[in-house]
Amino acid sequence: MYSVPKAAAELQKGNAKVLVYENRLAMGQAAARFLLNLIQKMLLKEKSINMAFAAAPSQNEFLDALVSLPGIEWNRIRAFHLDEYLGLPFEAPQRFSRYLDEKIFSRVQFMEVHYVDSGSKRTPEEICAHYRSLLDTYPLHIACIGIGENGHIAFNDPPVADFQDPCKVKVVRLDETCRRQQVHDGCFATLEEVPTHAITLTIPAIMKAEAIVCVVPGKRKAAAVKKALEGPITTECPASILRKHPNVTIFLDLESASLILTGR
Repeated sequence: MYSVPKAAAELQKGNAKVLVYENRLAMGQAAARFLLNLIQKMLLKEKSINMAFAAAPSQNEFLDALVSLPGIEWNRIRAFHLDEYLGLPFEAPQRFSRYLDEKIFSRVQFMEVHYVDSGSKRTPEEICAHYRSLLDTYPLHIACIGIGENGHIAFNDPPVADFQDPCKVKVVRLDETCRRQQVHDGCFATLEEVPTHAITLTIPAIMKAEAIVCVVPGKRKAAAVKKALEGPITTECPASILRKHPNVTIFLDLESASLILTGR
């Protein structure tokens, strides 16, 4: 087991354990070591485990650190991802499957990798049905997620988020704040280039994971972090539901944690 670096601050928000680090690099390295230990513990009990990964620049340091750590039996892990745009060409660099390929899926030898595959010739409804069946067969053990500027988790923006959603995977319309975040992140040059729809795992699908590891760096996330951890639990800030998960750990840097550390 790896020791997880000491945090600059440690908080408890509902069920959520919150660890704050000095900068993005330290946060990413700590989250990776924590996840390695979590994976090793689960693989002591299970022949294989199922994991979902978020695709966003906020995950860069975390994923880079994770693939460099020895001791993970990737060949006993099935990989999924949380969401994917609709309407982008298969070769588009902004596709989340491409990001995850570059950051992790092509860098380690997973047992299996299951893509949302919105670039296929199947209809969006067929894609959702296929992914739902996979998640029924292989329930998530670990979900590695982030939090958006509007408080979304995966592509569950406030207008479409549903804490009681009966569906595990669905098509959603992206709200403007979410689409503008993609421009802020440098993924698209203009708002007009950002797709208006996507396929996403729903909130209940994510919350059913045995453990959630949430990595959220950056000043632009500070307001969403404060709402998620200190505001009411409401779909107006979808990430607020994380405080009810029995096994969730949230990794922040000083910038993303700035509003919850004020006055400490």
